[in-house]
Amino acid sequence: MFLKSVLRHLNLRQHAEAPDVVHEAVETDIVFTGARLWVLVSAIILASVGLNMNSTAVIIGAMLISPLMGPINGMGYSLATYDFPLLRRSFKNYSFAVVSSLVASTLYFAITPVSSAHSELLARTSPTIYDVLIALFGGLAGAIALTTKLKGNVVPGVAIATALMPPLCTAGYGLATGHFKFFFGAMYLFAINSVFIGLANAWFARVMRIPLRSTLAEEKKVGIHRLITVVTFVMLVPSLYFGYVLVKKENFMRDATKFIQNVSIFEGDYLLRYDIDAGDRSILLVYGGKPLTAENKTALRKRAIEFDLDEATLTFEQGLVIGDDKAYQAQLYQDKLNQMQETDQLKLEIARLNAVLQRKAQQQDSLRQVSYTGLKLLNEVKPLFPQVTSCLYAEPYLFSDKTGAKAIRQPYVLLSTSKPLRLADRTKVEKWLKARLQNDTLRVVFEGK
Repeated sequence: MFLKSVLRHLNLRQHAEAPDVVHEAVETDIVFTGARLWVLVSAIILASVGLNMNSTAVIIGAMLISPLMGPINGMGYSLATYDFPLLRRSFKNYSFAVVSSLVASTLYFAITPVSSAHSELLARTSPTIYDVLIALFGGLAGAIALTTKLKGNVVPGVAIATALMPPLCTAGYGLATGHFKFFFGAMYLFAINSVFIGLANAWFARVMRIPLRSTLAEEKKVGIHRLITVVTFVMLVPSLYFGYVLVKKENFMRDATKFIQNVSIFEGDYLLRYDIDAGDRSILLVYGGKPLTAENKTALRKRAIEFDLDEATLTFEQGLVIGDDKAYQAQLYQDKLNQMQETDQLKLEIARLNAVLQRKAQQQDSLRQVSYTGLKLLNEVKPLFPQVTSCLYAEPYLFSDKTGAKAIRQPYVLLSTSKPLRLADRTKVEKWLKARLQNDTLRVVFEGK
């Protein structure tokens, strides 16, 4: 009985959408004409500006309104149902969207005066196996929303998680600036997202037993399955390698940091500066004090081995050099030892005072940021919804019977509009604000004439 109850709760088919409804939704979402075409253009420009200005909020907005998921879902669905006319239309519209996005973003980055590569751009140039997992499970969530009656926040969440538009715009940046490494890295990330979202849709369509649209001979089915396997393998192998490289770099940075902390003072010399290059697996050490001898360098290399840095290349440079007079050096070294305790105490006191000052500064910055949050949100939401005329943001204290005397901060956003927003637009704005402020407890109030 218990097992049957568990299986009943896990059964997705009890919420299955009618196959004809699913098919109609897929056919509608693959087309880029009229309003959907202009939404695509708007999403391209928004994503390009967001990447150019390093604005996470604008990038999230572009991902939410981007219609790129439609053709990808269509290709996965049509493969699962052997609907090859639909597959051709989906691929045609997918290609049109990709080319349009590349052309528009390349033109934008070619004329914009700001050409620096910010963190939001760089984050989309080095895909790994983790991006494969994001695309696969994001596509699976989207497939569940497509083939069942469960909609809700799934589709916007998938759009944000898989991030289809930003990699295309990053590729456009690479073309416009001649950074072809950025172009190929971003296009590989986009290909990963497209392939594994499509595969998730195809697999889940078979799980939900969506009816086939045509019949195929067994040998043709085998050929299609082999092609899918080859494409999956080609997409997967490089991501595994890049994921391995990422883990190696992270481990090297961790071990190198521990090693540097251990040798910050070595044989009376002080480490003035260091530089860690995880890519080349090299560490530069600049010491001040008496010149390092060959024995000192050998000892440092042996110490590095203790921190699993066997393959690391250590490079030594001499900073401040103290005279060679042995008596002078011995006296100076003794003075340093005598002063170390006092110096350490002073450093601790300075660190404590700095921490107090930083906390005070952070409190003041936090108050100033809250004061201007409404203006920032208004500037970001107005390009998407021009009818919004004002925005109020506040974080008052909330008292209730459940919390007793305990005060809970409850963030509020009050939006005034020149004319009432539709329910669907209100829902989009509310989801965007929660994603922008990273707070699911945010309460949004609309005030229209």
